[in-house]
Amino acid sequence: MHGRIESHIERALQARHDLSVREFSVLNVLSEQHDGPGGHLRMHQVADSVVLSQSATTRLVTRLEERRLLSRYLCPDDRRGIYTNVTDEGRQLLEEARPTHDAALREALQDAAKRPELAPLVTAVETLAPHA
Repeated sequence: MHGRIESHIERALQARHDLSVREFSVLNVLSEQHDGPGGHLRMHQVADSVVLSQSATTRLVTRLEERRLLSRYLCPDDRRGIYTNVTDEGRQLLEEARPTHDAALREALQDAAKRPELAPLVTAVETLAPHA
């Protein structure tokens, strides 16, 4: 079920916003879970939050940085650490993409609920996350 839902969301995000699910997830995590003003995290925190290896996360962040959706800078307290921050452009794209993501998630769950073998799982997901 996860694969079907992710594929449905991926197609919607790609078609309307030129974003992958992973890219959306990184922007979302950085905009909501941060250690201070500006929505920033260290790279290892980003990797942990989106369940990617550090090398895959670095490549993903580099792509988003090239699109000016994220920026990176040295941690002022620990010069070995690198923070990743959502830019204004990244926040704007995320706000534009969030309704697409949410609608695609609802559509995918509705489609899955029509399958008898998946209906109980969809009910459980909706019970745990009523806003899904």
